[in-house]
This record gives sequence, C-alpha cells and structure tokens, in this order.
Amino acid sequence: MNSKHIETQVLHTGIQPDPTTGAIMTPIFQTSTYVQAGPGDHKGYEYARTQNPTRDALQNNLAALEGASHGLCFSTGMGAVDACIKLLQPGDEVIATNDLYGGTYRIFTKVFEPLGIKFHFVDMSKPEEVRAKINDRTKMVWVETPTNPLLRIIDIEAVASIGHEVNAIVVVDNTFSSPYLQNPLKWGADLIMHSATKYINGHSDVVMGVLITDNDELHQRLAFLQNTCGATPGPQDCFLVLRGIKTLHIRMQRHCENGRAVAEFLAKHPKIGEVHWPGFEQHPNHAVAKKQMRDFGGMISFTLKDDDIDKAVTVLKSTQYFALAESLGGVESLIGHPATMTHASIPREQRMANGLKDSLIRLSVGIEHIDDLLADLSQALDRV
Repeated sequence: MNSKHIETQVLHTGIQPDPTTGAIMTPIFQTSTYVQAGPGDHKGYEYARTQNPTRDALQNNLAALEGASHGLCFSTGMGAVDACIKLLQPGDEVIATNDLYGGTYRIFTKVFEPLGIKFHFVDMSKPEEVRAKINDRTKMVWVETPTNPLLRIIDIEAVASIGHEVNAIVVVDNTFSSPYLQNPLKWGADLIMHSATKYINGHSDVVMGVLITDNDELHQRLAFLQNTCGATPGPQDCFLVLRGIKTLHIRMQRHCENGRAVAEFLAKHPKIGEVHWPGFEQHPNHAVAKKQMRDFGGMISFTLKDDDIDKAVTVLKSTQYFALAESLGGVESLIGHPATMTHASIPREQRMANGLKDSLIRLSVGIEHIDDLLADLSQALDRV
C-alpha cells in the first residue's frame, strides 16, 4: 500500500523490517565490504562506498518524500552541491540566485569558476532577471527558495520554464522548506538538493547532503559521481537521519507555529526595522510562497531599526534559549549573524548590493515553548 500522505511516508515508505530478525528499525550495516559467493556473484552489494543497505533505505525514503524515483546521499550538503556542478563542462554557464548560502557561493566562485564554468548571480525573485541572462551556454539554473538569509521567494514554476527553454538543468535547494513544506519537482524542477543536516535530520547531530530526481539519466550520472568521487555518508549517519525523518511532520508543524509567533512579535517591536518572513502578506512574492509551500517555515531574519551592528551584536550575545551558532533546522532555536558566520565568504560589497546588511540577524526558530522564546528575544532586545 502506497500512501500519498507525508505523515505516513516518513514512517513507512522505502523502509521494511529487517528480514532476518524482524527489527522494525533499519539496522546499521557497519561494514566496508560484502562476501561474494564467487567472482561477481553477490547479493547486490560489493563495497560500502558504492552501496550500503542503511543508505539505500534512507535514499528510497527521501525520494518518496519528494515524489521522486531516485535519491542519493552525500557526506555533506556541500558534497551534494559539488556533485551537481560536476555535471557541467568548462565553458558552461550557471544562473544562480544572488541571495544564497555562503558555502554554495564559495564553491561556485572559488572552485568551479577557475575551472572554466561561469556563474551569473541574479535576483531570481524577478524571473525576468533570469531571462536576461539565459543563453545557449546556460546549462544549469540554481534556485534557493526561500533564500538564505533574506527569505526571498522564487517562483519555481516560472524560473524552471525559462531554464527549460535552453534545456538547462533546474536545481532547487529545498533546505529551508524540507519536503514537508515544498516539493520542487511538482513545479518543474529537475533536481532537488537538501542539506539534510538541517530540517530533515532535525537534531543537530549529523551533517549530510541529498540529491533527489525523477530523471533516470540524471540519477545515473549523479550515482556515478557519488561512487567515483566518494563523498558518501556512513551507515551510522544514515541511521540517525532515518530516525530524524520519522518526526519531520510533527517538528515542521511546531517550527511553523513558533515561526509565525516570533515573526509577528518582531514585526510589532519598536526596536525592529525589517523582518523577513514569507508568511507576511506584504512579503515580496507572498502569493508565490502561498502557492508552492504548505506553510511558511521557522526561518526569520531581521534588522534593528537603526541598523546598528554593535547593537545587533549585543542582541546576538544576550539570548539564552536562542543559541549563537552556525546551522539551522534543529529542534533547538539558533541565532546567527550571516555577515560574519554563514555568509562571510561572500564579499561585503556584494552582500550589501544584494540587501544583506551587516546588522542582519537570522533566526532558526525551534520547537521550544513559544512563551520562552518570546521572553528570550524580549530580554535580549531590552539590552539595546
């Protein structure tokens, strides 16, 4: 029986009790190699870099959550990004959103640009800017939505349509939404990337990347890269992510509830300037977010009214439940400063041009009691 409901899929799809013991949890197959009955006569597993039963269960489960046929796991999110760009050749061009994770920008500009791949960074919340850069050399379109850290909303359907005019591969980094809130293949994407470190795992104890596609050829090419380049996760990490996925729907519901309450609190606070959260009706492209997302998530960024970086630092150092740390998407709330943390690899002049101010604060709203989170933010803001 194949359920269409994600609440059931997270628990059952692609996962079977262990046939030898009946264990309901997928075993951790902690092995580097597999015994063969004869040369080439094996049970589908030869070497752990190439295949692992724990990883297979996770890959199948993740594919199902995105409504796809194929999933591939990598040792980190950046390992997944690396595999994507290795689909390209020198002379190819990529159009990417100009508000994106700093590590993605770094690998694009510092690793692959010197190898002859050209990157155009545009405001993809305006599809016409994608069209202005599209040409016969465009082989990939790289989308983040909501974007990191300004929570801009990109119309996946509109951008994918433009990219497909020149047969470009349309990739969507779906990390901020998770499969619970958004399924980019439904809107025309060819490939989905997740940092499974974040909401998919949800417990801040694993780093992992994921690529998901319904395209058989893309899957074959990426599986070759996964095996050949070797950025594969171990079975222990795969087991932990499988465990985390089982509560994805419940966690995301609370992230969204708390996110809404925090965003509304900040929007009314006299010391706050801009609040970036796609659930506001006045948020740019709110209608698009409402169309392609089930809810608006627990990621929020904001500035202080006087845009004072010293005061922003005071807030960052004064919270108690919001821990000052890199990353996002865990059950605990985090607070961060993109300009010096997650996006420090992007030159300041480019950050400023894209609207990422030095005083911008980013919140990953966790699943704690909302009264405690609001009180924490209130006392921190009282210090400035």
